[in-house]
Order: sequence, then structure tokens, then C-alpha cells
Amino acid sequence: MIGLRQDHPLPALLKAAGLSRSTFYYQAKVLEAGDRYAGLKTRIRAIYERHKGRYGYRRITAALCHAGEVINHKTVQRLMQALGLKSLVRPKKYRSYRGQIAAAPNLLNRQFEANGANQKWVTDVTEFNVGGNKLYLSPVMDLYNGEIVAYEMLERPVFALVGRMLKKALARLSDQDSPLLHSDQGWQGGFNRSSQHRVGQPILGSH
Repeated sequence: MIGLRQDHPLPALLKAAGLSRSTFYYQAKVLEAGDRYAGLKTRIRAIYERHKGRYGYRRITAALCHAGEVINHKTVQRLMQALGLKSLVRPKKYRSYRGQIAAAPNLLNRQFEANGANQKWVTDVTEFNVGGNKLYLSPVMDLYNGEIVAYEMLERPVFALVGRMLKKALARLSDQDSPLLHSDQGWQGGFNRSSQHRVGQPILGSH
């Protein structure tokens, strides 16, 4: 874009690229400094501005992963802090129905570290208010490296939200993998609060 400024006005270039003026000048500045995260910072800022500051690091990580980026949520969080980007909407965690299923044993025992991939997964459902509309995000994260294994987003907190997310996550496992899945909040109609299950177990019922 910098090279095109000789032949085209900057406002027209920004409109065509979908960038704000502040993003353009920031990108030009970091290119001069040789920042190895320059491109990633630009994409993070673009997502943040596109959603008018409503996205925090978790949702920006999910958006980057959806676009094919392989990125750790901790890196996104650190870069957002460096950029001074902070979600303007405080997310409210969805409180799920406790159901009739007995609580699972505490297999994880607060050991939130793993020695390898696909050993321990954590997940919950988070409620967001975006433009006056509620959205529910259900991600599953691998505790080994912080990778978002899979996620699903719907406008209603139905069991299909979790079911679809789990099907995406299960598709990435080999026959030898059997991660422990931990949820602090539980799921409406299927999981109980603070539940834990081996993914190899029949955790998806008929709903």
C-alpha cells in the first residue's frame, strides 16, 4: 500500500483495503522497526477494529484460527497488551442448567498442566453481547500448548453448541488419544457443573 500512495490518495487505498488510518500508520511504523510480529499485530488490530473493540484475546484467537492462523492465545493476549487493545465489553459467562446427571469425579484435581498434546482439554460456554444480540461461544483448549482445538458459536445456548464443537475436536484425535475434558460450568442437558469426562466415554447423548 505504501508503494501505491504515489498514484492513489490514501483515503481511497484505506477504504479498498478495509483498514483504518491508525492501522496503516502503525503498520508503516513497525515495518521500519523490523518487528517480526508486525503482520500478526496488524491482523489483530484489524479484527479488533472491525468488531469495534468488542473482541477480547480469546475471540480474536478464535477468529485468527478460523482464518487458518496457527497461534497461541497467550501470544495474542501479549500482543494485544503491547498494542493497548482491550475488550470494551466485559463477557458474561453462561450459567448452564445443572441437570440430573451426577457430578463426575475430580480426575483433573486442578493439575492444569500437560506433558503432551491431547492429554488434557478444558472448555466452557461464554456469553457475549454484540450489538445488542447475544452470542454463545464454546471453545475447547489443549492445556499442553494453549491451542484452540475447536470451537462453535451460536445465538442460543443449546446442547448442539457443545455437540458440534466436540465433534470438530474429536475429528482431530487419533485412535490412541483419549484426553480428559474438564468444564467448570457444565452443559445444559448433558454435563453437570464442574464436570470431567474422558473423551473416549460416550459423553454425547441423544438430544
